[in-house]
Amino acid sequence: MSEHTSTGLTPDRYLEAIESNSARFAEALTDIPGDARVPTCPAWNTDELIHHLAVVQHFWGGVVREGLTEKAQVDALREHDPLPGAESHEALLELLRDATARLVDALRDRSPDEPAWSWSPEQTVGFVLRRQAHEACIHRMDAELTAAPDGSARTLVDPMLAADGVDEVLRLIATFCPAASGTRDNGRDEDTRRLRVVASDTGTTWLVTVGPNASGIDVADHDPADGTVRPSAIVTGTAEDLVCTFWGRPPIGAIHRTGDLVLVAELERVLASRPGG
Repeated sequence: MSEHTSTGLTPDRYLEAIESNSARFAEALTDIPGDARVPTCPAWNTDELIHHLAVVQHFWGGVVREGLTEKAQVDALREHDPLPGAESHEALLELLRDATARLVDALRDRSPDEPAWSWSPEQTVGFVLRRQAHEACIHRMDAELTAAPDGSARTLVDPMLAADGVDEVLRLIATFCPAASGTRDNGRDEDTRRLRVVASDTGTTWLVTVGPNASGIDVADHDPADGTVRPSAIVTGTAEDLVCTFWGRPPIGAIHRTGDLVLVAELERVLASRPGG
């Protein structure tokens, strides 16, 4: 294992992930009844899952296309440019395809460094590009598992995209987890609250300190992974299995948890409270 480096992908690879995962999402649900339940999002049926992704892509496509940087502008966009209605399952899928094209076209026309409003501290087009690549990927899994709950329709995630998804969950999504503000101290000092997350296929590692602090989870900028830092626990799996586990989706293989399992459980408790689907 080597020192942690950025997991970020090129803009073209993020765009390809949005397009390919959105297309597979729509293909998987084409012949599935609109009222079929989504096993990985049990509060939703198929049409609600389609509507969710279509609304998200339509919205962010508008934010980027219009170059919006202020919340008041975004609120106006929500009011004046909502996703159109759909009267059938087929029409809803067509709305999704249109939303995907709108998002991809907008992102392709903008530099990732350009300003754009977001709910994140990062206010750039690049944030939207990365976030929507992972949004499409996770919900593509939901669609495939709705089409075939036994996993027979499931397609694999590119390992580097999956590793970047793990990075996003740990460094960004975790800071918005409601349980993060309630991480338990249990009298531990910082050294005993450290664990390492290891993507076994890409070799990427993250050195994570679990509470107590304002965000609940802190990820080191660098993980030497050379024996100089000895974590209290290690969580190991392929990048895909890790990102699935952290997003509450079933992994394909086993996740190995060693060392202080109470600390691991605390990390997973925080991530289980993540917002969104």
